[in-house]
Amino acid sequence: MENGRVIWIDWLRVAACFMVFVVHSTEPFYLGGEGARILTEADAFWSSFFDCLVRACVPLFVIASSYLQFPIRYSTGEFFKRRAVRILVPFILWTLVYAFVWGEPVTNLKDLALNFNYAAGHLWFVYMILGVYLLMPLLSPWAEKVGKKELTVYLGIWLLTTLIPLIRDWASSGATTVIYGPSGLPRQALYPLWGEASWNAYGTFYYFSGFIGYLLLGLYFRKFVGELSWTRTLVISVPCYIAGFAIAFGGFLRRVHLSADGAFPVEGLVEKAVWWETTWCNDTIGVALMAIAWILIFKKIKAEGRFYKKALQPVSNASYGIYLMHLLILVPICGLFRGWLGSGEEGVLGFWTTPVEIMGAAVTAFIATAITAVIIRAIPRIGKYIV
Repeated sequence: MENGRVIWIDWLRVAACFMVFVVHSTEPFYLGGEGARILTEADAFWSSFFDCLVRACVPLFVIASSYLQFPIRYSTGEFFKRRAVRILVPFILWTLVYAFVWGEPVTNLKDLALNFNYAAGHLWFVYMILGVYLLMPLLSPWAEKVGKKELTVYLGIWLLTTLIPLIRDWASSGATTVIYGPSGLPRQALYPLWGEASWNAYGTFYYFSGFIGYLLLGLYFRKFVGELSWTRTLVISVPCYIAGFAIAFGGFLRRVHLSADGAFPVEGLVEKAVWWETTWCNDTIGVALMAIAWILIFKKIKAEGRFYKKALQPVSNASYGIYLMHLLILVPICGLFRGWLGSGEEGVLGFWTTPVEIMGAAVTAFIATAITAVIIRAIPRIGKYIV
């Protein structure tokens, strides 16, 4: 820790930001057309490989927030005041930017009263984290007093809920059952489990699934996970990561090949891509295991030299702004790489075209966005309210 900062959290924030770039650089290789499109079997492999490699990025942000802020250490009013300034002000600003840049501005502005602009889909994260923040004051008195055994039991229950998406998928026998929500957009019908029915969504685990588990994980790591040796860290984290990666990676490829039935390209409505992503969801066991592995590894990072102070810390300070603005820079850069290298195995580099495009676009866009965000944040008085 340096000057009150938790050094490994800074490293984690920057790494998680870069992971987001990799995730979104991968999307063009399985999303397209009417919503879902994979050109070749190689693209299916690379899409699953790169996306699963970094899929725990969003849970890492929640765990970091919990580690630093939960239980809250000041009044509820002060907590929400700080969150409003740091989260809502930049969010509103960049939401308006996306509303005018992508799509029809008037329609976008009307829709913002109900939800985020779907063209800037990454903004779902802000709505989710605000929901987590609303729960923090309610849970903080319990979090102050909870013991290791009790918290472990609750984490165990939460880990059980990460199996629910997989159980639903197995019980519903695939992606064939489709219903239409109020917006007219197709979505897979959810197989009812443990008290759920067509007239009742509030099953046993309704109030305890999702990102609440990552809030508890952050608390567990702060209160009960001390300094582990590298040997013990690796003994726990490596099997966790391998198991989590295998579940996510294999699940995606299995669903793609079921859809393809031996013939590529494979495409369909966006619902098909959502089904492919079943084992990638943030509330599934594979992603949870990878998140645990990443936290164990990052907790070992103590580096606080010149690079940390001059480069990494400023990027960490601007990480929220990097997340908010990144699609404005990443999307055109992905387009440039596609134009230069082509697509799929017919591209300039053959089988290696797709991975080079994914990583090339992610690295280039991350550097450009990080520099932009750091410069904006350095603007006197107003910079911190933008990013």
